[in-house]
Amino acid sequence: MTPRRVFALPRQQSLFLPAVLNPFVQEVKLAKADIIKCVFRGIFLVPIRAIFLTLVLMVTWPVAVITTFMHPLKGAVAPMTGWRRFMCRRVMAFLGRSYYFFMGFRVVVKGQQVSSAGAPILVVAPHSTFFDGIVCIVAGLPSTVSRTENLATPIFGRFVRCLQPVLVSRQDPDSRKNTIMEIDSRAKSGGRWPQILVFPEGTCTNRSCLITFKQGAFVPGVPVQPVIMRYPNRLDTVTWTWQGFSSKTLLLLTLSQLYTNVEIEFLPPVTPTEEEKKIPVLFARRVRNVMAQALGVPVTDHTYEDCRLMISAGELTLPMEADWLLCRSNTVLLPLWQHSMSCYDGDGTIDFREYVIGVTILCRPANTKEVLRTAFQLFDTDEDQRITHEEFSSMLRSALGVCDLNVSKLFKEIDTDSSEYITFSEFEAFALNHPEYAKLFTTYLELQRYQALQGVESELSSTNHVCSEDNQEDSISDKKDD
Repeated sequence: MTPRRVFALPRQQSLFLPAVLNPFVQEVKLAKADIIKCVFRGIFLVPIRAIFLTLVLMVTWPVAVITTFMHPLKGAVAPMTGWRRFMCRRVMAFLGRSYYFFMGFRVVVKGQQVSSAGAPILVVAPHSTFFDGIVCIVAGLPSTVSRTENLATPIFGRFVRCLQPVLVSRQDPDSRKNTIMEIDSRAKSGGRWPQILVFPEGTCTNRSCLITFKQGAFVPGVPVQPVIMRYPNRLDTVTWTWQGFSSKTLLLLTLSQLYTNVEIEFLPPVTPTEEEKKIPVLFARRVRNVMAQALGVPVTDHTYEDCRLMISAGELTLPMEADWLLCRSNTVLLPLWQHSMSCYDGDGTIDFREYVIGVTILCRPANTKEVLRTAFQLFDTDEDQRITHEEFSSMLRSALGVCDLNVSKLFKEIDTDSSEYITFSEFEAFALNHPEYAKLFTTYLELQRYQALQGVESELSSTNHVCSEDNQEDSISDKKDD
């Protein structure tokens, strides 16, 4: 008899089958005619454009050096004024437009950009390519959120300094909190600081939908101006997602086109309600819905973390199917997954929840004593310092939906003395000797933590303590990491 799947807990809402395809994959198939055209045009256009782009960079770099000379980025930082502001907002902006012009971009701007006093924050979506930086040029070089490491990048690091970015440091444990505080301070400066431009999705998508917006831009509770981007071209040579053309290939293809169209539309500012000021996630959702309606695309609850999962899966050489929420079990299940549990449905497939858990187990072992102690206590529902077979199987069924047979086998492997229960020493020893299983033991713990965080999100948001959200780096990000 085929074992039936048991679910003691309802599945997470974000893992329900969405009405959109995978936003992190862009499949572009070039016809032979397109390839031939790109090759012949590229022979002439790429060298010519490369020469002009080099000349623009040679002029831009010394201008950026002069503009930022002896101007601090840390400590008591003040907005640029006088000649520095003129150099940044006029000269650098002009050179930026020239740079994109020589790359072949034809820009159409719709709507009206409001001042910093009217909307201190610009939120841009969808974020789909490294070419999206053009919106910074069109918007008059507003400030952005950027990693501290970007300042050390040769040549381009100096350009970033001109934007006076809000800096995020991975080495500083308080960086995320400080980032939100700085965004809040600038947004409420009464127009003294230039606008802050944020890509709230936090990663690149294929523009088929809008994914979950990070809350950093919405925490200050000030009006934001949505900015939407379109690339209405017959041949898509700009979209830069995890699975698709590499950045070098896209750059060559784009430079090989006669021109590349881009539309930038400034929508009317959106002002938060009193409730949305207390709960930024509500404000973020409303702004996302406004932008999705203007774009004519759906929204999805998938996040930047889902993209990171796909990257990890790719590093493990897991296949990515076009239908990203159903993967055939005979091609996706890894040896560990097959050995520890048989997560097969009757139709020979696994769902995305099981796929997430399987990859997470392999990618992120968690075998610290503190974490294992917490996981053990979660399994030990009656708090008698031991885990019975019933407790063990119940929790794993709730978290993963595995069948009885393999739960029993795993239980016996951990219960080394065959006492019919698992002590913490046995639990810890097994996890340390099998680090790939440690994440399996803590998966349910993480799900519970996630539910708890969701439950108190409004309370945290009301006090501006949303810093617990992972990777609060809403800078102009690349497809793998901001």
